[in-house]
This record gives sequence, C-alpha cells and structure tokens, in this order.
Amino acid sequence: MNKPRIYITREIPKIGLKILSDYCEIVIHKGEEPPSKEEIILNIREKDGILCMITDKIDKDIIKESPNLKVISSFSVGLNHIDINEATRRGIYVTYTPGVLTNATADLAFGLMISTARRISEGDRFVRNGEWKGGWGPNLFLGEGIWGKTLGIIGLGRIGTAVAERAMGFKMKILYHNRNRSILNEKKLGVEYRSLENLLKESDFISLHIPLTNDTYNLIDKNKLKMMKRNAVIINTSRGEIINEDELADALIEDRISGAGIDVFQTEPLPLNSRLLKTKNIILTPHIGSATYITRNLMSEISSNNLLSVLKGKEPLYLFNQNVKKIRSLDGTRMI
Repeated sequence: MNKPRIYITREIPKIGLKILSDYCEIVIHKGEEPPSKEEIILNIREKDGILCMITDKIDKDIIKESPNLKVISSFSVGLNHIDINEATRRGIYVTYTPGVLTNATADLAFGLMISTARRISEGDRFVRNGEWKGGWGPNLFLGEGIWGKTLGIIGLGRIGTAVAERAMGFKMKILYHNRNRSILNEKKLGVEYRSLENLLKESDFISLHIPLTNDTYNLIDKNKLKMMKRNAVIINTSRGEIINEDELADALIEDRISGAGIDVFQTEPLPLNSRLLKTKNIILTPHIGSATYITRNLMSEISSNNLLSVLKGKEPLYLFNQNVKKIRSLDGTRMI
C-alpha cells in the first residue's frame, strides 16, 4: 500500500511532523507567510490529506480541486476558514484542536486586561523612547485598577470560564452573558447572569469569548460601545470580526471608553492603514492567544494524530463534521 500524501500549509512543531513522517509523504509550505490560494490548489490536487492553519481559507474552489482528499485537519479551534458543508458533501473528514488552548488564551486575555488598564505597554514605550525625564511623578501614567472591579464575560465557555477563574483571584465581581444561562457555573464560580445590554452598562472590563457566527458578526458596534462606561476596557481574544474595528477606533479616539486589548483582527496581518494603529489607549498583539510552547506542541500533536487516525480508518480524537460518516465510512478512508 502506498504511503498517503499530505500537504502541510506551514511548518508545525516537530512533534507533529514526526508523527506524520513515519506514515506519510509530506510536502510542507516553507516560510512565515501563508500559502496563496493558487499554491494550495497546486499542492493539494494529488493529496490525501491537508493539515492547515486558521489563516488558510479552504473553500469550495480548493476542495473541488482535491479529488483524493479524505481529511482536512485544522491546527485550530475555530473552523470558519473551512467550507464544512462542501467538505462533508464530498465525504471529507474535518478535524480540529479544541480544549488545548484554553489556559493559554485565558492567560493572554487577563494579561491584556491588566496591561491595558495599567498602561504597561505605553509605559514601556515611554521609557524606551527616552521620554522619561522627570523621574517618579504623582500623575505619571495613571490607569485603572483591577482589584475588586466588575468583569463582564461574553461567552462563558471553556476560555470564558478560565478567565472567570483568574478573576476570582482579584476579587472581581463577575458578570456573564451566554445564549443559555448556566446555573451550575453560577453556583461554582459565583458569576451572575446579565442581558448583553446590562453587562455592557455595568462592567469595568469586558472580555469576549464567543465564536464567529452570523449573529456575532460586528456584535460590538457603535451602539454597544455607547452602552459601556467611559472608564471601561474591552478585550478581544476570540475573533476579530466580532468587533467593528472602525467604530472601536472612534470610541477610543473620542475617549468614550478607556481602552482595549485586541489579539484578533478582521484582516490579519493588521493593515498599516488601520485606524486602530492611530489610537494610544489600545494594546495590539498578533493573534498569539495560543502561543505557548506547550500549547502549540499539543496542537501539533493533536492535529497530526487527528489526520493520521482518519487515514488509518479510525475515529479521530476531535471530529467536527460527524455527519460525514454517512457519506463515507471510516473504512473508506483507510490507507494505512
């Protein structure tokens, strides 16, 4: 039996490459920049599997050019970049890596909250640029405190819950908004449910942890921003499209809210003409929510094992489109 042929759209940590190289012929896109659509099509035509990143749009055009494709393994939790319906229709298994990045992303969200409120990045630039002339000053870089403040979490899933657990250590009052109330979490974490509008009005800090859907696209717009306190800080480590970036820039420039910490953007990398770059009361990070050694190694291991399991005709650890088994059984994917 010939070895399965795999295309990997970016060089992943070695643990995953080792898992795949023992069983598969691998082609890897080199370099930091993601491959173009044309490059993906060129490399995937004769492949049995693809291991892709959240930056790779695996749409209908790409899928239809891949007649041998049996599995799309995504090095991500989110799957908005993949045409799930088309993949399922063609009997292609779609796998992903949920759960493993919970703590890393929660750490970053809380780090952005503290850094934005206490103006840590601004202070760092102030020192590095040689602007610190007068030593300690009673009014130098005044910011907001965290201790005892009110945190509003939009989306109390795995990551939202982890952020709430961190906030407990700062004696914060924790509000949350979900599609469904969680009485269990209310008892366990001491969190209080609010409507979205009331959460925005009451919170000193707001942290977003919701998936991108038709309902959440540009959820935070000028009207929602107007509901927030003038000293409020908003944090986004979920999906860039959930916030209307131009309207956020307006709110920051006009001092209608105190600050923002943003790790995800509508267009990545963030364009140099983005109005967010013109605001001083914002921290911008380059989509690094999962960027810890342990997390990325786990993502590499899981995404590789997911892919390999499908090609062995076995149930992968994390299969997203369960209905695909009605189109093509796991016996029909077995190559190893």
